[in-house]
Amino acid sequence: MADYKAPVSEISFVINDLLDIDQLTSIADFAEATPELVDAVVEEAGKFAADVIAPLNRIGDIQHSRASNGEVKTPDGFKEAYKMFIENGWLSLAQPTEYGGQGLPFTLHMAASEFWNSANMALAICPMLSAGAIDALVAHGSEELREKFLPDMISANWSGTMNLTESHAGSDLSNLKSKATPNGDHYLIKGQKIYISWGEHDMTENIIHIVLAPLADAPAGVKGLSLFLVPKFLVNQDGSLGERNDLTVVSTEEKLGINASPTCIMSFGDNDGAVGYLIGETGQGLNCMFTLMNHARLEVGLEGVGISERAYQDALDYAKTRVQGRNPETGEPTTIIGHPDVQRMLMQMKSMTDAMRAICFDASMSHDLRGHANSEEERQYHSTKFALLTPITKAWCTELVNEVTSLGIQVHGGMGFIEETGVAQHYRDARITAIYEGTNGIQANDLVGRKLLRDSGAGFNALMAEMNATIDSLGATIGLVIQFAKYKDALQQTAHYILENSGKDARFEGAIGFNFLMQMGYVCGAWYHLRSFEIAQAKIESQVGDTQFYANKLLAARFFINQMLPRATAYGDAVIAGADIGCEFSAAAFS
Repeated sequence: MADYKAPVSEISFVINDLLDIDQLTSIADFAEATPELVDAVVEEAGKFAADVIAPLNRIGDIQHSRASNGEVKTPDGFKEAYKMFIENGWLSLAQPTEYGGQGLPFTLHMAASEFWNSANMALAICPMLSAGAIDALVAHGSEELREKFLPDMISANWSGTMNLTESHAGSDLSNLKSKATPNGDHYLIKGQKIYISWGEHDMTENIIHIVLAPLADAPAGVKGLSLFLVPKFLVNQDGSLGERNDLTVVSTEEKLGINASPTCIMSFGDNDGAVGYLIGETGQGLNCMFTLMNHARLEVGLEGVGISERAYQDALDYAKTRVQGRNPETGEPTTIIGHPDVQRMLMQMKSMTDAMRAICFDASMSHDLRGHANSEEERQYHSTKFALLTPITKAWCTELVNEVTSLGIQVHGGMGFIEETGVAQHYRDARITAIYEGTNGIQANDLVGRKLLRDSGAGFNALMAEMNATIDSLGATIGLVIQFAKYKDALQQTAHYILENSGKDARFEGAIGFNFLMQMGYVCGAWYHLRSFEIAQAKIESQVGDTQFYANKLLAARFFINQMLPRATAYGDAVIAGADIGCEFSAAAFS
């Protein structure tokens, strides 16, 4: 396995050139985010990821985190690395200044987060969930709760979790059996939650559980759910830690991957009841939880980027050093990077990763602008765009990471199937990303039902208008533009078909959703590549920067548009020609 090198140049290209971070740094709320500071943060985050976190990735995969006697011990070096993470203030980058954060753009948090995920995804899940818990508390918590808990959560002295799933209730949360009973100024929580990442560990002083549960007398269904903050240790009025709350880890799961991330079964209220504090209003728990979940969905898409980048780096290093066969042009012995099919696989990995990175950061820029843009019109536009891109970011990137990490094994040949090379770990770790935070089928249903049909395609059409502007700026006679425009138009035809036929069958949206999402993902990815092509070409013509870097951008764009984008046609055909058969299925079809 190659040593991880943070792709600082790639990040810089995306946020500075492709997406123009100046539109964020020119906003008064982000006045501190000067170009020099942004570059310095990205550079230092890359170093921290490579030097401190990455060396622990293989160790964590071998040792696992395991529960014993109500405690979880993390692998060697994790606790010390996280202490350095806390001391460097990495979690506080994009958090509100009034509670100890640095107030920088969320996009900068995402840049650092990509590095954490490439270096060690299992460890990166801990601060990712903490950041989501902070979001939920900032958006919905009372001022008393924010003042009491946010400073130590933002500093990362305390970590956060998300507690939704129960053994009988996964994606369908309407049947939760855990209960919350009012008790003075707080509630007493009883019940058991499963699949709780970092639910117990030894890296922080306290763990703040964000728990979804109905009140004991709540109506059935999701409208009866409320959200609670349940600390591992109660917090005294002076901010010091008090007694242990009535909650414990029952066990940790043995998993396919992310072995260093403890996936816990948590029991709340085995005795009198775990003390919990209401976040938001009673009966509004699911709405409050979506603040945390949407944050998590964006960062899960970013996990796909991070692991893809790591798999690509390892495959590239191996291809450059493994001598096998002969060069097809010279007949001389060659390293395998000289073989056209290996080159195809490497460019597929690279071009996919580039496209995934671009959509993640475009979504994060809209996340920043929806809350901080100068005009209400711009804030509303980016709120709609963020909502539209979130399910695509989560699902498309996590579908692709499974393909990219599989290709990484293939490039290694037989050695890729051997655990000691480390590349199989990327494949195993990546597999969870398409499952958690809402399976990709759920993301597809969200894209079609909530993001396309609910506003009759208005948000989708606005994104298409952005793509049309790119086509107009480049000129419709350029070969790549002609290619892209054809697939973009086909996507619009698919969307029109869905809008026209959505009421034909109750199963329609579920039958066509995944294929539409994948078609849209490939067209979005090609759009970013087309824009990258324009920028790189201008840089080369003006002789600005690293000519080879920009020449590689041209190749990646051409490859993606000519070899990856055609997949969009198949997905679009599957929507339009395949909707009827998808609606005909019943359980009897699978005997």
